Amino acid sequence: MRPWLWVPLCFIALLIPVVVLAGGGSGFNGVVNSIESRYHVRATQIPFMGLASLIANRATDGGVDDVHVAEFKHFSKPVDGEELNRIAEKKLGPGWERMIRETSRTGREHTLIFSRPEGKRMGLFVIDLDGHELDVVQVSVNPNRMNQTIAQYSHNQHHQEKSD
Repeated sequence: MRPWLWVPLCFIALLIPVVVLAGGGSGFNGVVNSIESRYHVRATQIPFMGLASLIANRATDGGVDDVHVAEFKHFSKPVDGEELNRIAEKKLGPGWERMIRETSRTGREHTLIFSRPEGKRMGLFVIDLDGHELDVVQVSVNPNRMNQTIAQYSHNQHHQEKSD
C-alpha cells in the first residue's frame, strides 16, 4: 500500500470512534439519542431540516430560528412521565427550565415544555407523546417578532369578522 494512503485511512479510523462517542451528547441530540436507547426506537429523519429552519426564519422575519425536529412513529412502549422528564432535564443541561408537564389520565399522552433565555431570544424544547407518536422539537424564538406576527394575524381575523 502506498504511504500517502495511510494518512486518510488513519484519519477515518480515528474519526469513527469520536463520532460514535459524541452521539450520546447533550442538548437536542442527547435527548433524542437517550430516547432511542431507552425505548429501543429510532427517530424518523426529517429531510432538509436545515432548509426548513431557514424558511421558517425568513417567513417569520427572524421570529423562529434553529428548528430541530425528531419524530418517533409506532412508539409502543409504556412511558413513565417522570423518567421522560429526568431524561430531558439531564440531557438538556443547565439553563433549561421546565414550564409545563402534562400527563393524561390514561398515561398515554405526555407533554413536556422547557425554555431557556438566549439573549434577546428564547429557546423552547418540546417533547410530546400522543398515543403511538412521540415528537421532539427544539426552536429558538424572538418573542418580539412572534408577538408582531400573532398581532398581524389577530388583526386580520378581527377585520374579517367585522366584514362578515
